Amino acid sequence: MRLYECDHCGQTIHFDNRTCVNCGQRLAFVPERLAIHALSEGEAGRWHLMAAPDHVVRLCANEHHDICNWTVPAEGTETFCVACRHNRLVPDASTDEGLSQWRHISQAQRHLFYSLLKWGLPRTTRNEDPDGGLVFDFLVDEVKPDGTVVPAMTGHEDGLIAIRAAEADDVTREKVRVSMSEPYRTMLGHFRHETGHYIWDKLVRDGNRLDAFRNTFGDERADYGEALKRNYEEGPPTDWQEHFISTYAASHPWEDFAECFAHYIHIVDTLETARAFGMVVDPRGHDDLTSELRFDPYRARNAEQLVDAWVPFSVALNSIHRSLGVPDLYPFILTPAVVAKLQFIHGVVHGQV
Repeated sequence: MRLYECDHCGQTIHFDNRTCVNCGQRLAFVPERLAIHALSEGEAGRWHLMAAPDHVVRLCANEHHDICNWTVPAEGTETFCVACRHNRLVPDASTDEGLSQWRHISQAQRHLFYSLLKWGLPRTTRNEDPDGGLVFDFLVDEVKPDGTVVPAMTGHEDGLIAIRAAEADDVTREKVRVSMSEPYRTMLGHFRHETGHYIWDKLVRDGNRLDAFRNTFGDERADYGEALKRNYEEGPPTDWQEHFISTYAASHPWEDFAECFAHYIHIVDTLETARAFGMVVDPRGHDDLTSELRFDPYRARNAEQLVDAWVPFSVALNSIHRSLGVPDLYPFILTPAVVAKLQFIHGVVHGQV
């Protein structure tokens, strides 16, 4: 994620900022420019970019709930931004719990869409593609008459992504993470993983890449239901760490792809953030852990370039976390087999496969 600068006063600003902390100017992310801009108010809900006054926008319709800080072109017919227009079922903003959930969910969703926009990846709506367009349902848990709570399920099917809204709450999500023995579980991780299934549909299945996919990930025609059942009942293969980024990735080629897609974005976007802050890893006497980002991670040559930069950063960040007594930031191992899968993802994202 980049750092930005207020067009009005030059103050450093961040991706989620609504107003400049220095001058108080209204800020918004303008998707067609992939940047945060200071705005000056015009007439009838129209706003002018201070850096380009002829560029006129309107705020996303979710702005009034303080849910979204993105814009839409002033002359268009859309009322929701390029991220929010994919939402179908959303939390109840009339309740404190629902509003809090929606704000946390939207923050993660906008971080996902930043990456999709940077790469120009598919993001068709259901209006454009009724059978396979990307659409999100943020589902509430079912409470039975006796008070028993039935958790909503997170998953994907033909472009429909369902995400359990309750996991916007840190306590709820952490309970699930511990109960499932997962080293990492975040709302942003859900978005990136589940969207990986949609990207597989559009760029692998429909993109004439199935043979290349099967050579790298295995045959996705293996029974999916049986694979998941076996994973939950028996666990992953004993040597899973040599071949997979996570135990869930070991369950089926579809899940392997989705997990690797999520990790590819984790790595790229975190490296962009490190580059924006001018971070360098250069431990004295440990040249194998040296890393300086002299390239744009979103335009990396290949996955190897990304991994070579990422490993020193992840080791340093994990060590810092341990010094604070908190879990590792990135508790995963990038083996040669996993790097080969990340290279396939890289090729799909950049149209090189």
